[in-house]
Amino acid sequence: MFFNAVIFFFLFAVIGSGIAAPASVNNGDATFYETGLGACGKVNHNTDHIAAVSRQFFDSVDGGSANPNLNHVCGKTATIHAGDKSTTVTIVDRCAGCLGPTDLDLSPAAFKDLAPLSVGRMKMTWTLN
Repeated sequence: MFFNAVIFFFLFAVIGSGIAAPASVNNGDATFYETGLGACGKVNHNTDHIAAVSRQFFDSVDGGSANPNLNHVCGKTATIHAGDKSTTVTIVDRCAGCLGPTDLDLSPAAFKDLAPLSVGRMKMTWTLN
């Protein structure tokens, strides 16, 4: 009985937390935004390699903590792939405008690693490191 409870707790912690397991590949759209003060409580710049995760993803971590600065996705890194290009970003913000739960909004510098800004929106895959 104890063993079953431990397994259940582990599965809930990994699956129910809303954070993709490091080996999980997420598919979504990438866009870019003008950076500034992010939901994680830090000021960022367009030249930083950062990303905002969708509101659905951000809010599912820690049950949508009353203090977003303490959200456990803040400060995690993610590797993004689009075509034959890739970049690594730090999660620093919550994307209210992202449509899908696995969409990302990137800083202009991170987006330019994958495509010209003129593209505006692109398909990509990403993993939380």
